[in-house]
Amino acid sequence: MTSPLFPLEIFLHSGDYYFADRDTRIRTVLGSCVAITFWHPQLRLGGMCHYMLPERGSDRVTHDRPGRYADTAVALQLEEMDAVGTLHQEYQVKLFGGGNMFPETHKNMNTMFQVGSRNVQAARQLAKQHGFTCVAEHLGDIGHRNVIFEVWSGQAWVKHSHILPVFEYEPISRDQQ
Repeated sequence: MTSPLFPLEIFLHSGDYYFADRDTRIRTVLGSCVAITFWHPQLRLGGMCHYMLPERGSDRVTHDRPGRYADTAVALQLEEMDAVGTLHQEYQVKLFGGGNMFPETHKNMNTMFQVGSRNVQAARQLAKQHGFTCVAEHLGDIGHRNVIFEVWSGQAWVKHSHILPVFEYEPISRDQQ
C-alpha cells in the first residue's frame, strides 16, 4: 500500500489512545510504559494505546485518565472496534515497551515492584484474553523506545535506546575547589 500524501500525525502521551483510518501515523515514546498497536489488515484501520500501569488499584481515584491502565486502555480500543462494526479477533497486535528505566535500583528488587515487567505481563495476558493475534513484540530490556505505527500498512518501527550508566559523584570539599 502506498503511503498517503499528507498523513495525519498523532503523538500519544502516557495514558493516551487513538483509533484511526488508513491515513494516519501514530507515534509515542516509551520507558516502562507499554504501547499496543491494533491493526485490521483487510479494512486498514487501527489504533494504539500507551498505558503506564498494569491495572487500576481499588484505591485509585475514578476520575483518573482510564488510558493510564492496561485493562482500561485495551477496553477503550475495543469500544472503537465495536463502533466500526469489526470483530476483535480480526485485529493483529504488536506489543512494545516495558523497559527497565532504573536498572541499578531494580537489580535486587522483586519483579513484583518492577513496573515495566508487570506492564509486559499485562499486555501479553490481555492480548491472549481478547483473542488477538500477536504478530510482533519488542519488550523489556533496559532503556526507552520510540515507536511509529502506520495505520495504512500496519507496519511499526521501533528505535530502542539503552540508558547510559549512572555515574556516582563524590562531594568536593572547599579545600579541593
